[in-house]
Amino acid sequence: MENVILVIHLILALGLIGIVLLQRSEGGGLGIGGGGGGGGGIMSSRGAATALGKLTWLFAIAFLGTSITLTIISAKNSADSSVLDTMGIEAPVEDSPAPTLPGVDTLLPPASPDDSLTPPRAD
Repeated sequence: MENVILVIHLILALGLIGIVLLQRSEGGGLGIGGGGGGGGGIMSSRGAATALGKLTWLFAIAFLGTSITLTIISAKNSADSSVLDTMGIEAPVEDSPAPTLPGVDTLLPPASPDDSLTPPRAD
């Protein structure tokens, strides 16, 4: 299922790139762009521009839909595994004790079992 959606996603991406490249520049950003004829027929430049615009929106919405679908599928597949599991690498296990600072044992008095953490009462 994931491979089918991925292939559809790639086809949509290529189609979206092609449709955007086919569109005529409006010239808003760089100050360039063609003039154009008038008329409102389907074969006029304005009619073709609206058709390509609608097709661009359709491809863009479908592209976003497949992107979200692939994200959900990927999250479900990897919910209980990690990258290390897929690579076959085991996480390191620490067998050594925690490091201690030298000389700390000489600064503290030895603890006896009768010592408690509460200070003595001043009665």
